[in-house]
Amino acid sequence: MTQKVILVTGGTGLVGSAIKQIVESEERRDDERWVFLGSRDCDLTSLEATRKLFEELKPTHVIHLAAMVGGLFHNLAHNLQFFRKNMAINDNVLALCHEFDVIKCVSCLSTCIFPDQTTYPIDETMVHKGPPHDSNFGYSYAKRMIDVLNRGYSQEHGRKYTSVVPCNVFGPNDNYNLQAGHVLPALIHKTYVAKKNGKDLQVFGSGKPLRQFIYSLDLARLFIRVLREYDDIEPIILSVDEKDEVSIGDAVKSVVKAMDFKGEILYDTTKADGQYKKTASNKKLRELFPDFEFTPFDVAIRESVEWFNENYENLILSINQYLHNLLERRELFLATRYFQKGAHALLRKKKM
Repeated sequence: MTQKVILVTGGTGLVGSAIKQIVESEERRDDERWVFLGSRDCDLTSLEATRKLFEELKPTHVIHLAAMVGGLFHNLAHNLQFFRKNMAINDNVLALCHEFDVIKCVSCLSTCIFPDQTTYPIDETMVHKGPPHDSNFGYSYAKRMIDVLNRGYSQEHGRKYTSVVPCNVFGPNDNYNLQAGHVLPALIHKTYVAKKNGKDLQVFGSGKPLRQFIYSLDLARLFIRVLREYDDIEPIILSVDEKDEVSIGDAVKSVVKAMDFKGEILYDTTKADGQYKKTASNKKLRELFPDFEFTPFDVAIRESVEWFNENYENLILSINQYLHNLLERRELFLATRYFQKGAHALLRKKKM
């Protein structure tokens, strides 16, 4: 029996950790050896370091999650850096996949790659039909180029490299930083702090915008199925159904319930809501995996809140390390924002 070696880049983050959990608890196979690596294990922006990694592991399959990521303000300040670093990572990984005869590579894209001006629901045919939002054009175009590379390796070399486009992902091992985290993890952390300090919960915006959220463990199950069963090079959107779209206000209620927060909820309507909706069609997913059942949103939120509560001490330490790294790299723009927003005060209070 020939054993498959499945390399997961970015394997220690939100999605990679979820895939590891599902492989170990539900999807382990004797003919598969899974290897999960993070940024400390290899500098994927270096072609030689990436080649050395492939020489050592000799992967037969790759799930490519690694990327330089950041929040809105980091993207705004460093679009060129986001483009160049992510282009280097993606080009190196796919080039080495071809060089080492990797059978299949599944890369992770993002819904931010879709055109800023578009019709809804968005689907897989619309990726290149207009420029992405200007705030993160560097990251978005670099992610789009994965699809271009996949097409090129298919056309010139017959490779079956593909990509998936998840909607908003959340779950254990998320980025729970109050300023840098996405909406749900930041909301969970903010609710925890409000409850602990006996304060009102302040939510930016009106709470009216609609979003599709996918639980990281559900996304992990789908990633594994795509790796094993999906043989097209065209991207596939991995999203909950359109009917499962929830408002930010409903998401707040779910977090508040799971956190058992009893205080007042105040919506700061002076803050921008952002796009009202970003609805994605999962028609292609449903045709491929009609039997797949998503975890109910409230259940996924409850499990995420439980994980956050159990790991709060370690999360505070990781935020502290994040601030230290920002200062070391002289990312003063971001570091200043953190201190201004009170993260430093929160950390100092925790140490007392």
